[in-house]
Amino acid sequence: MAQLPTPGSKAPDFRLKRDGGGDVSLADFAGRKLVLYFYPKANTEGCTKEAIAFNGLRAEFAAAGTALLGVSADPVAALDRFKTKQGLDFPLATDEGKAMLEAYGVWVEKSMYGKTYMGIQRATLLIDATGTVAQSWPNVKVAGHAEDVLAAARAL
Repeated sequence: MAQLPTPGSKAPDFRLKRDGGGDVSLADFAGRKLVLYFYPKANTEGCTKEAIAFNGLRAEFAAAGTALLGVSADPVAALDRFKTKQGLDFPLATDEGKAMLEAYGVWVEKSMYGKTYMGIQRATLLIDATGTVAQSWPNVKVAGHAEDVLAAARAL
């Protein structure tokens, strides 16, 4: 099983379906920084708070030359509903087949109430303009996270 890419490593390539139809790939962000964040499920409390936090700072991320992309395993229709309901102004992508999630080491065994299951580890990567991982945040706690990522993007 893959691990979350470490700083200094090349970000694994991907092409995913995105909200609104069409595809999004790592190559689409060539020449600029990218915040690639993984969230377990659209319209759940933590995922909603995280998306709203990133969305609220999108102008500051843009000023730092940094794009945002959220990834889950939700179907495109769920991404569309989530984006509309929360007024998000950055792309969301889906990896229903889990290949990209596995390549990034975020499709992991989790447990809740004594039951184990496979799911997405909440994690974030800051990828530089050359496609190299500059910083990673495994097992993200939502409070203050978007601000921490913004500070790292500004410093890069």
